[in-house]
Amino acid sequence: MIAKQNVLVLNCGSSSVKYKLYEMPEKQILAQGYLQQIERDQYENAIRSIFDSLKDFPIDLVAHRVVHGGETFTKSVRIDEDVKAKIRELSRYAPLHNPINLTGIEIAQSIFPDKMNVAVFDTAFHQSMPPSSFLYALPYEYYEKYGIRKYGFHGTSHRYVMGRAGELLDRPKEQLRLISCHIGNGVSITAIKYGESFDTSMGMTPLAGLVMGTRSGNIDPGIIPYIEEIEQTNTTGAIEILNNKSGLMGISGVSNDLREVMAKAEEGHYQSQLALELYTTIIHKHIGLYLARLNGVDGIIFTAGVGENNAVVREMVCTGLEFAGIILDRETNRNCKGEAFISTPYSMVKVMVIPTDEEIIMAADAYELSCVHFDSST
Repeated sequence: MIAKQNVLVLNCGSSSVKYKLYEMPEKQILAQGYLQQIERDQYENAIRSIFDSLKDFPIDLVAHRVVHGGETFTKSVRIDEDVKAKIRELSRYAPLHNPINLTGIEIAQSIFPDKMNVAVFDTAFHQSMPPSSFLYALPYEYYEKYGIRKYGFHGTSHRYVMGRAGELLDRPKEQLRLISCHIGNGVSITAIKYGESFDTSMGMTPLAGLVMGTRSGNIDPGIIPYIEEIEQTNTTGAIEILNNKSGLMGISGVSNDLREVMAKAEEGHYQSQLALELYTTIIHKHIGLYLARLNGVDGIIFTAGVGENNAVVREMVCTGLEFAGIILDRETNRNCKGEAFISTPYSMVKVMVIPTDEEIIMAADAYELSCVHFDSST
C-alpha cells in the first residue's frame, strides 16, 4: 500500500463539469465545484480554470468519468494512448459525451503529463448482464459486426448504492437481490443479482428505458418514421425530439423539472397530472419486471435527485407492490432526510433511500489502480 494520494475526480457532462478533490484513502474532500452552461468551444478554458483553482493542492491522480465503454471496458483502467483511441472509437455510441470526456482527459494529461489518469466508465458495471438481458431481437450479425446491444448507464451510481445497501442490511452484496432506482432528470433502474448487474433499463444509448426529464424512454420504433413524416424532418430531427422535447417536458408542456410539474399538477393542470402518473407508473412497472427477473428481491433502493428527495414519487411507485412484501412506512417516507429505511419493520423487502456518490467510487478506483501500479513497479 502506498502513501496518501490526492485524487481529482472530473465529471465532464455535455455542458457542465463537476469536480471533487479527495485525499485518499481517507476519502476526505479537499475541494469541489460545479461549472454549468459551458459552450463546447469553451471546455478547455473551463477545465484549465479548475486546475488553476486547485494550484495550492498537490494532485497525484486524476479520475475521469467516461460515459460509454462498450464491451471493451468491464472495469476502470489506467489511461494510455490505446485507451484513448478506444474511447474515441466508442464515441459513435455517445457522440455528445465521449468526445467531451476525452477532452477532459487530454487537458489533464497536458497539464500533468507525469500523473496517472484513470477512466471510469458508466457502462462497465453492466457488462455482467447475460445475453438474455442485453441482446435486442435483431439479426444477430448486427450485434456481432456492429455492437448493437443494451449497454446500460449510471453504472457507477448503481454500484455505489449496491455497496451501501449491503452495509445497511448487514449482508454481503453477493447474497443480495436488489433493485436500484436512479431517478433524476435521467432515470434508470437496475436489477442487481448477487453483486452484479443482471438487467437494466437504459439501452445502447441513455434514451431507452423509462420516462425522463426530456427523454421519451421506450417507444414503438415505428413512431420514428411517422415523426419524420409529420414534422418534415429526418432521423436526426426525430431523435432530437425524443431526446430533448419528450418525457416530462413533452407530456406536461410545462417543464422537465419534476418539482414544477408536481406544482402544476396540484393546481389541477391536467397534462402535468398525466405526466406525473406516467412517470411513476413506468417506474412501478419496471420494478415488477425485475421482481420477476430476480425471482424475488431483498431490497429496493431509491437514489439520485428525485429518488433521494421526493417522497410523493416514492410512495406512488411503491403503492400496489404490497403483494410482493414491499410495504412502505408512509410517515417515515414523508419525513426521510438522507440515508434511511422507509419500509415498515414487517416489510419482507427493505426499501431504502441511499444518496448516491459516484465521485467516491471514481476516486477509490483510481487510488486502487495507483496502488497496483506502485506495487508492480517496485
